[in-house]
Amino acid sequence: MPFCEVPFMKITDIQALGANLGGGNHIYVKVMTDEHLHGYGEAYRVGPDEAVAATVTYFKEWLIGEDPTRIEHLWRIMHNGSRFPGGSVINAAISGIENALWDIKGKAHGVPVYQLLGGRCRDKIRVYLGTGGATPAEAAQSAGDAVKQGFTAVKMSPFPAEAEKMPWSQVLKGAAARLEAVRRTVGENVDIGLDPHARLFEPYKALELAHTVAPYRPMFFEEPLRPENIDAMGQLKDKLPIPLATGEMLYTKYEFRDLIAARAVDILQPDLVLCGGLLETKKIAAMAEAHYLTVAPHNPLGGASTAVSTHFAASTGNFLILEYRLDTVGANKNLLKTPIRYDDGYLVIPETPGLGIEVNEEAIKNRPLRFWRRPLVLEPDGNVAYQ
Repeated sequence: MPFCEVPFMKITDIQALGANLGGGNHIYVKVMTDEHLHGYGEAYRVGPDEAVAATVTYFKEWLIGEDPTRIEHLWRIMHNGSRFPGGSVINAAISGIENALWDIKGKAHGVPVYQLLGGRCRDKIRVYLGTGGATPAEAAQSAGDAVKQGFTAVKMSPFPAEAEKMPWSQVLKGAAARLEAVRRTVGENVDIGLDPHARLFEPYKALELAHTVAPYRPMFFEEPLRPENIDAMGQLKDKLPIPLATGEMLYTKYEFRDLIAARAVDILQPDLVLCGGLLETKKIAAMAEAHYLTVAPHNPLGGASTAVSTHFAASTGNFLILEYRLDTVGANKNLLKTPIRYDDGYLVIPETPGLGIEVNEEAIKNRPLRFWRRPLVLEPDGNVAYQ
């Protein structure tokens, strides 16, 4: 595929395109240019989704007239120009715009984005599927169904249903029952990731839970604690019998630098539509590689997120595995005209220019963003638990 000479371009418009899913939203970002090239990205749905869309529109006024191929420069305009350190809303908006800029740059050069990042270092992208099930039997069936679809790895919650209302000893017993049932069903050749979803406040509980599930040989123990206390995460990692994965709620290379320095992680999980975008995640991965750490990106959302994560994984040597949600079923069906193709436990690396996707704008135009919030989880005394 030839490397095309790129004309000077200017950004003419940036749009946030909402796709309501009935229980949350996807927030696609479209960047347009005066050379009739456009690019798509995705911004994380952090909860106040309308605020993310409004921030995308806010940054538009900063970027109109700029050259979309100067990605590092435009990132610094948004990030450094905001002055105050950004949280989830700002970094989600930056990520969505930045990913769309890469789509434009790949199309302008006539090559897939991974060719602009050093080229492929693997032939396909291993993925895992998040599975459900309230009871041990249901959890086992859900994981078994994933294996039948070709997945060689799954991720599940260790917690029994309504764990926040149970005595801790019953939670541990329920976790063991769930893991035993799933491991028995999928066998020894399927990896199982565990995600407590940052719902534990006390580090000792995370340690007890890890020792309870360790006999079932999990692939990783994902974010058992809230990310605010990196020191506690580091102390926990030193005692864990299984690998610790975390990072989905961290932003930019600076927060990941602190995580690595605290020796608080084995497997980094940046989210490319939240942590600052593709180039920022490449920088994070480079820091991780220098410390002999692997990267398994967080990717529970839409097809544009999967696309940019695929190009990252294709070009990153210390990539481990990618979270994946099927793009052709349920609420995700028909949102993309050309989703990244899944084949027997792996994603097929695209060869088309840019990210290799096209948002189906006709399908989403009648599904605008709408108010959404996570359902509150309450403890027996009415205290709001970690969600």
